[in-house]
Amino acid sequence: MDGQLPLALSVGGATFLLGVIWGGPFVEILHRLRLGKQIRAELMDSHHARKIGTPTMGGIMIILPTIAITLALNISRIVEEGAGRSILVPLFVLVGFAFLGLIDDWEGIQTSRGNVGEGLSGTMKFACQILLALTASTIISHFQFSYANSLILPLVQIRIPMHPVLFVGVSTFVIVASSNATNLTDGLDGLAGIITATAFGAYGVIAVLHEQIFLVELCFIVVGACFAFLWYNAHPAQLFMGDTGSLALGATLGAAAVMTGHWLLLPIIAIVPVMEILSVILQVASAKLSRRFYGVDIRPFRRTPIHHHFELGGWSETQIVQRFWLIGILSAFVGVALALL
Repeated sequence: MDGQLPLALSVGGATFLLGVIWGGPFVEILHRLRLGKQIRAELMDSHHARKIGTPTMGGIMIILPTIAITLALNISRIVEEGAGRSILVPLFVLVGFAFLGLIDDWEGIQTSRGNVGEGLSGTMKFACQILLALTASTIISHFQFSYANSLILPLVQIRIPMHPVLFVGVSTFVIVASSNATNLTDGLDGLAGIITATAFGAYGVIAVLHEQIFLVELCFIVVGACFAFLWYNAHPAQLFMGDTGSLALGATLGAAAVMTGHWLLLPIIAIVPVMEILSVILQVASAKLSRRFYGVDIRPFRRTPIHHHFELGGWSETQIVQRFWLIGILSAFVGVALALL
């Protein structure tokens, strides 16, 4: 394992360099195909108007190199019997959720051209997410990968066995919740990319502790791919991640958390996406309950997800991204520390 971490870090660096090289032509192709971003009416103002037409589906820039490089590194391990095949589970999650996001992005673009309805319905998207997560969780449980059917308590580092049915249910929830939380985080230039890269780096370190070499490599490949994407997504963004990237990265992060056994640390390591999704839940619940019991519309935030609350409070886009990243880095430090203690 001593030589695996340097290899994983080197491959992550190589992924970044390759991504930056092919990213320019990729952005140009998206421009030529007119796969531009559309802004929801309630968010439309002079600040957001500049984003109209910026290419979306930029998550492809993260997904494709991650799949190609991970398979290239592990093809011999996958062919052989043994733990090497465990890498196929997070790759299945990555591909499945990316395809779901790609469909939604494409139909959203078609909507802006007046061709079809407004993308996938929320119900259909959620049902597909559950199906994909349930399939991955069942595979993890059935084949007893590393920390399947168990969780590790932070601080005491005690491994607690779980009934397979309970494990599958919890794992499915973690993957779907992480996917949607990351999707809500994708609203400002560079925000989702830097936050997910930080979280994957943390779980890469945690995977090192458990000698899960396949997962270590995947995590740092994703970090390198996210950094390459950020080269073009940094403010002012030349392309956006779209659901293609955010749904896939969030779900894969959830799968990685489950496979390390440290999924209890995910709300700490990914505290920014957790803040984003909780702000939406609180906003909706508060509005509905206040209207029902008091006849008035009470909302704790100016607008959700919470990064829009700070925008309306006067913070610039770069201030929000930088400050949220500081929170993300510190929370990742805390999560890794809890896994080490």
